[in-house]
This record gives sequence, C-alpha cells and structure tokens, in this order.
Amino acid sequence: VFVPGGGIDEDAATGSAHAALTPMWAQKLGRDAFAAHQASARGADFACRLEGDRALLGGDCVTVVEGLFRLP
Repeated sequence: VFVPGGGIDEDAATGSAHAALTPMWAQKLGRDAFAAHQASARGADFACRLEGDRALLGGDCVTVVEGLFRLP
C-alpha cells in the first residue's frame, strides 16, 4: 500500500514495475525466467517469467483485510 500522508512513501512490492521490467531483464539475462528483489524498506521477492508478450509474476502474499463493497 502506498500512503504518503500516512508515512508509507513506497510500495513494499510493486508488481506493475516488475511487469514492465521483465522483458528488458529477460533479454539482458538471456533467459525467460528469473528471480527479482525489490529493495524497499520491507523488501519483496518476485518470480518473473516472460511468456511471449506477457510478463508473469509470482511471490508470497498475506491477506490483511477482507470484505465487501456495496455500490449503489
């Protein structure tokens, strides 16, 4: 969660950034699958894989809130 007003100035794990970087790193490393680490304060590890024009990301997660939204 990114909440600058609440003291959280950076996402601990930014999947959108890793999805955008996966094609570049796959080409530079010469392989379609690799591990990545986000060096944020909490840190985050990703399993990145390029399949055609799609970047597939995996990793561990924990549910911290659950609920329903009701829209009019």
